[in-house]
Amino acid sequence: MSASPKAAPAIDRKRLSGPALRTFFRIAEQWGLAVDEQMALLGVTARSTFFKWKKDPNTNLPKDTLERISYILGIYKALQILLPDEAAADAWVKRPNEAPLFGGRSALGRMLSGQVADLYVVREYLDAQRGGWA
Repeated sequence: MSASPKAAPAIDRKRLSGPALRTFFRIAEQWGLAVDEQMALLGVTARSTFFKWKKDPNTNLPKDTLERISYILGIYKALQILLPDEAAADAWVKRPNEAPLFGGRSALGRMLSGQVADLYVVREYLDAQRGGWA
């Protein structure tokens, strides 16, 4: 008798969207991000959509946007662990970095490419730096 694989539980995007956006906007403020930078990290191109989300975060975000925010939350958390000085942790994303992954650019420069994969790579790099799984 073979067991059939169970489907992953459905993600309640509506329930997660408000808290995710509110947290993202707090991190963006701490990192001193401009509107265009925030939009790039969220993967949103329409300014009207961005400001609608900012005004009322209780929306139903696309799966892609929730994934992006998840990576940003992981990056933020990893920085807080690696650099317990909050100001240093928040400033790290904008500092030039000589690690091969960044090639002298900042982590933010890498993340602003607009690709979800770049958020993933930065998160993976930080997790490896703190001794997590790479």
